Amino acid sequence: MDRQWTIRAYTRFFAGVLILGALLFIPAGSLAWLNGWLLMGLLFVPMFAAGLVLMKKNPALLKRRLNAKETEATQKKVIAASALMFGAAFVLAGLNWRFRWIVLPDWVSWVFAAVFLAAYAMYAEVLRENEYLSRTIEVSEGQKVVDTGLYGVVRHPMYAVTLALFMSMPLVLGSLPSLVVMLVYPAIIVRRILNEEEVLTRELDGYDAYKKKVKYRLMPGIW
Repeated sequence: MDRQWTIRAYTRFFAGVLILGALLFIPAGSLAWLNGWLLMGLLFVPMFAAGLVLMKKNPALLKRRLNAKETEATQKKVIAASALMFGAAFVLAGLNWRFRWIVLPDWVSWVFAAVFLAAYAMYAEVLRENEYLSRTIEVSEGQKVVDTGLYGVVRHPMYAVTLALFMSMPLVLGSLPSLVVMLVYPAIIVRRILNEEEVLTRELDGYDAYKKKVKYRLMPGIW
């Protein structure tokens, strides 16, 4: 990967570390919050390792993942709503720890840390299966429908994985109030999926047939 994209990748990564750290530890009023450090480690250590692998093995996919400039109006609203939700949930988690409102037992954090890591492993598998994955709703030149592996089970395994990841976060932090805020996420992701499918059906050859082959969007037997 060329130098410009390498710098962009590192800048994006360390900016994410600083922003999340600020959202968690400033409201907490202390750096002694172990659950905050646990989430930071669970999130950023695998992310950094995956980024290094993609730089070497699949720089084109990493470039697509770094492209966050959304053009779809509906998706811009989805991204804005997601940013507000995450910001509120993380700030609330810090305040919850600081003022001891409703702090969950330590075992809850460790159980959902394991769930988070399992979901991260599935995230890596989705990246391996689909080289066309982008953070924006777009159809790349030469893109083909992926219908094997997890894509043979549900049409949007990436969103299924992010649902598990994001709903685990407040529980890793031991914050029930933050979990309540995160309950907005399923509604946000449903809106994103419906809009994405409109675009893919219109612009990606074979996607309409794929929808008939794989019935469920997010969860087998449910939706």
